[in-house]
Amino acid sequence: MGQQSVLAQYDAKKSTAEEAVALIPSGARIALGLAIAEPPAILKALAARAQVGEVGDLRMHYLLAGATAGQTVFQLELADRITPVSLFHGSVERALDKQRASLGLPPVAFIPTSFGRAPFVMNEVVQVDTLLTTVSPMDDEGYFTCGTNVDYAQPVAQKAQRVIVEVNPHMPHVYGNSRVHISQVTALVENAVALAELPDGDIGKEDAAIGDIVAGFIHDGDCLQMGIGALPSAICSALKHHRYLGVHTEMMVAGLADLMRSGAVDNSRKQLDVGVSVYAFAMGPKSLYEFMHRNPMVQGHPVDYVNNPTVIARNDNVVSVNATLEVDLFGACNSEYIQGRQYSASGGQLDFVRGANYSKNGRSIIACHSTAAKGKASRIVPQLSGPVTTPRNDVHIIVTEHGYADLRGKTVSERAQALIAIAHPAFREELAQQAKLLRLF
Repeated sequence: MGQQSVLAQYDAKKSTAEEAVALIPSGARIALGLAIAEPPAILKALAARAQVGEVGDLRMHYLLAGATAGQTVFQLELADRITPVSLFHGSVERALDKQRASLGLPPVAFIPTSFGRAPFVMNEVVQVDTLLTTVSPMDDEGYFTCGTNVDYAQPVAQKAQRVIVEVNPHMPHVYGNSRVHISQVTALVENAVALAELPDGDIGKEDAAIGDIVAGFIHDGDCLQMGIGALPSAICSALKHHRYLGVHTEMMVAGLADLMRSGAVDNSRKQLDVGVSVYAFAMGPKSLYEFMHRNPMVQGHPVDYVNNPTVIARNDNVVSVNATLEVDLFGACNSEYIQGRQYSASGGQLDFVRGANYSKNGRSIIACHSTAAKGKASRIVPQLSGPVTTPRNDVHIIVTEHGYADLRGKTVSERAQALIAIAHPAFREELAQQAKLLRLF
């Protein structure tokens, strides 16, 4: 397809945000770009259309809403016209749940699923018909890229009846299986606005201690997956003197980019996608997005590839690092549910735990502070207070600031003893008593 042809298609499909959302009928099942990929102009126009009653009965499926969605389409006053359907809760959903509870309404609709299965859920189960997302500018061949958010956006773009994109020059152009062709696009809106940024969390003394312990499990040549928050920053800081590291991660974060810049990560010892860092989505400061832009050493791929345990396991020496909310004395982890409510979701935790477990010489690490509620509650608990995110059969290494417990091959009694040993000292005696009541000792 010649350049003149793709430019003609581009011009024909270019529209205002108001014109673009007018293509969305009532009853549409929508997939919304994750976090950084939320298209602000399109969402503002869609909210305005719903506000005046021009469209309704919309179901919007997504993982991890950002402030843009919270301030537009997810306003509580639009709840009878636009239904958020979350596959991963964050601060927006937690705030909405609080508002809804005060009015006697049920919480935000939630679909439990692993992140790696999100494209399947959206395309095959829910059968979304519309995609709204932000993309990088079109190249000479007529391709946009999904930039920071290849995840489920790229697979949904291949099947959705309507693909409505916001073209933002600040969205990085990335390599990998990240492209969407102009012929697949129904309408496009140009909007040059700064991308949302995720600042690194402050590294507390517990994070630093955990980071040092986790870094001790990581060797030159290992292939890394990191989660979100202050802990990955602490771990990455402790790895700056390592060499030949690889990256195959659900989330690209600033700490991993820093390791690439320093030369600690070169991906030379991977068995799959050799020489490149692979990710599904990215969140961080502006410098991260600039680092990713047209960087041949970074590739974005759909999350059903990145998070597929059989794909993860094709690399040797995978080290998966994730966080949890509580660990019971049997070794099971609840990483998503607290105080009787959905707090986050399983995300890709179990995907990578299992991928690392099947990787040759792989290590799966799940970390948490030993206490919560300003020291008033233990995160090592007799039994979980919510659903099991990572089953005890899959858990390998648990880390707190007080040490680590390698649960592989241990009996339930040995597990309980090892976990009590890394609990906060103030809770160890009580946990031992509870373990006896559970007949673990």
